[in-house]
Amino acid sequence: MKTKRICIYAKDIQRITGKSEKTGYRILDNIRKRLGKEPHQFVTIKEFADFAGFATEEVKEYIYD
Repeated sequence: MKTKRICIYAKDIQRITGKSEKTGYRILDNIRKRLGKEPHQFVTIKEFADFAGFATEEVKEYIYD
């Protein structure tokens, strides 16, 4: 059974985009800034999908636990 989670990590973004993990962290920082979040706050899968222009369900297909 696949574990469900709401937040996305740099490693997930690396898997989805094919970019480096460092770029994944940069993308997360950009999303936080755009949404007015603090550095310690998580980014949700939906927030990433909206930012990147992907459907949420598409993104969830690439999330492994």
